[in-house]
Amino acid sequence: QVHLVESGGGLVQPGGSRVLSCAISGGIGRYNAVAWYRQAPGKQRELVAMIFNTGPTHYADGVKGRFTASTDSDLNTVFLQMDSLKPEDTAVYYCNARGDGSNDWGQGTQVTVSS
Repeated sequence: QVHLVESGGGLVQPGGSRVLSCAISGGIGRYNAVAWYRQAPGKQRELVAMIFNTGPTHYADGVKGRFTASTDSDLNTVFLQMDSLKPEDTAVYYCNARGDGSNDWGQGTQVTVSS
């Protein structure tokens, strides 16, 4: 059974930075794409960034230029570097991996941007 485990969430001040990690126990290589989603209180879950095996990484308009998603195949880990954080970035961030009939999710990690 595949497990996706996010870490790195916490409280950060506006304008600050945070790095989220997602460790994938089954290995990244089996998936066609890995992604970060987020869900703020009272809102629907939304895509933040998606990394495809082929092609460029896709970012939501609200995070372009501030967030950077990447993978480390040796570590089987997906990262989300978040810079210039804003209060509206406050949400639970989820890791997602899909492909070959799988669509796997992590449990989420809370990021709170507040002074």
